[in-house]
Amino acid sequence: MRLLKASWDRAWTHLSLQGIPEQFDRLIKAYDEPHRSYHTRQHLEECIGHFSRVVDVANRPGEVEIALLFHDAVYDLHGPDNERRSAEWALQVLTQAGATEPVKARVHALIMATLHSAVPAEADQQLLVDIDLAILGAAPARFQEYDRQVAIEYSWVPSDVYKVKRREVLSSFLARPHIYSTAHFRAELEAQARINLRSAIS
Repeated sequence: MRLLKASWDRAWTHLSLQGIPEQFDRLIKAYDEPHRSYHTRQHLEECIGHFSRVVDVANRPGEVEIALLFHDAVYDLHGPDNERRSAEWALQVLTQAGATEPVKARVHALIMATLHSAVPAEADQQLLVDIDLAILGAAPARFQEYDRQVAIEYSWVPSDVYKVKRREVLSSFLARPHIYSTAHFRAELEAQARINLRSAIS
């Protein structure tokens, strides 16, 4: 909790705005929802840990950090629009804090980039997406745990269907020329991510 509270405070400091404590408490409760297995506080803390090591790389660190904090704020196992709803929640909080329209628009775009439907071209979006995908390059034991956690979240999907869809998702990352867009994460995690993905697919 200490890591996340420090992240929350740092984000608002970078934005030159005052965060709302009640919204932080509500946010953490969301990540602790019992139906989550991977998209939990563990994932959020891992993301913030990665961001803390590259905060100086971000063009607008406050916006990237707020987007990270909210990127999985809404996680409905059957929901097709979790990213949109998470972005809308972030915008509500930013509006309450007095953020400008350009700030809100950029944060919205950052969160929507975590759909992973395309490789982003904007630098801060690339950084945030690389952080969200850092789990692919985790140590093998953690990657295997992540793979099991995702399977639990999709346990409502028939097993044969899940295996096909999961293989498609993982193969799509492996087929990219580069999994990671930024020099930092490409150097640190690219090789291990490819090992992990090949192992999971096979």
